[in-house]
Amino acid sequence: MRSSPASAFRALRYPDYRRWATADFVSVTGAWMQNLGLNWFVLTKTGSPGLLGLSLLFQALPGVLLASWAGALADRWPAQRVLYVTQALHGVLALVLAGVAWADGPLGAVYAIALAGGVVSVFDGPALGRFGSQLVTREDLSNALGLGSILSSGGRILGMGLAGALVAVTGVPVLFLINALSFGAVLFALARVRPEGIHPIASSPPERAGVRAGVRYVCGHRPLIVLFALTFVLSSLGRNYQVTMAAMSQGPLHAGAAGYSTLSVVFAAGTIVGGFVAASRQELTLHLVLAMALGTSVLQAFSGAAPDLWTFAVAVFPIAVGAVVLDTATSTRIQLDSDEDMRGRVLAAKGMVTAASGAVGGPLLGWMSETAGAGHALQVAGAVTVAATAGAWALFSWMKERRDLPRQQKWARLAAVHPASPSVDLPPVADKAVVRPPRGPQWQRPGRRRTGRIARRRNRARSHASVE
Repeated sequence: MRSSPASAFRALRYPDYRRWATADFVSVTGAWMQNLGLNWFVLTKTGSPGLLGLSLLFQALPGVLLASWAGALADRWPAQRVLYVTQALHGVLALVLAGVAWADGPLGAVYAIALAGGVVSVFDGPALGRFGSQLVTREDLSNALGLGSILSSGGRILGMGLAGALVAVTGVPVLFLINALSFGAVLFALARVRPEGIHPIASSPPERAGVRAGVRYVCGHRPLIVLFALTFVLSSLGRNYQVTMAAMSQGPLHAGAAGYSTLSVVFAAGTIVGGFVAASRQELTLHLVLAMALGTSVLQAFSGAAPDLWTFAVAVFPIAVGAVVLDTATSTRIQLDSDEDMRGRVLAAKGMVTAASGAVGGPLLGWMSETAGAGHALQVAGAVTVAATAGAWALFSWMKERRDLPRQQKWARLAAVHPASPSVDLPPVADKAVVRPPRGPQWQRPGRRRTGRIARRRNRARSHASVE
């Protein structure tokens, strides 16, 4: 369902959100300048897409190990205070990286800085999610996420364009220095946020605090598990275009650094369009998530057969559109469908999945590009993501069918599949009681099942008691 053009920008009515969005645009611009510079620095220093994927592994690895604790921290501590620390640390690390690149330091130092940046990002992500959701009302959260995608995409285009123009003139270290300065805008915006502009969300009470409570909460929601599993496959094999675009430019497309920069700008332009599509929709549904996942996966499989740069760019553009709509819809559903006091840990779980996918997908795609070629790597990855999306669609359909059935009808259908013994007469069903069939599984609660033997034993005891 689409909204009017004016309501597509309704989140900008909040002054604190406007300031925060402006600072985010500046920071994202600097971050993408650093990303392009770092990728190109590693690729030109080593000539290996596999070692480029290894740098992504070091950035993603802390998220796999520390995300649970970072989410629990975000649910207990004020997000604004956490962001003061993490954003300042990001700026310091960018300065150190600029110094290492200026001195043409060893690759190990670059990997160490990437690892440290990954640690900071683990604690930064859940706090960013909670803080951003406090700058608007719940009704405008999906619109704020869509506008955030637009600004991030605009920052990506500007950052990639500036980086492509500056890297040949000033070298890579200047890109890292600009990124370090961009974090000053974020710290300034944090200081200008007014207390009356904050829309508080619930914090965890002591009995629901901690890592174990968050793990129990996530594991108790099967739709979240399926969504996270799909996100892992899509992010590992369908979102690592930093690796595949660089490998395609250097390999079968023979486009070099200029081609890589062109593809990056085309991809960023597609993300802007995708942000507008997401922001213009009044509701971002699970059906939209699955449709976008399927569309981008099919396009990715076809993009591997592109014969030249511009054909590949034509395929990359709609992939970028669908990727942003998919990511925005996924983030919206995760935040709105989870409890407020668990939001930080749920976002941390999503961050853990994304980090794990980066840790697996970056090196895997780099290895596939080296051994089988970048084009074949895209085709195989696209086929796998299509299969994963189809499986997730089937699971969600099954869960929706079970959820829409009243509880008594579920057991009636189970009894039809596993008919009761003719000698057993089931007593009438009371208003709130549920009589389970003598054969088949007996469900205690979602995620727990008792064997049919226990179910039959309990029903025999119940029928003997009724006869007496």
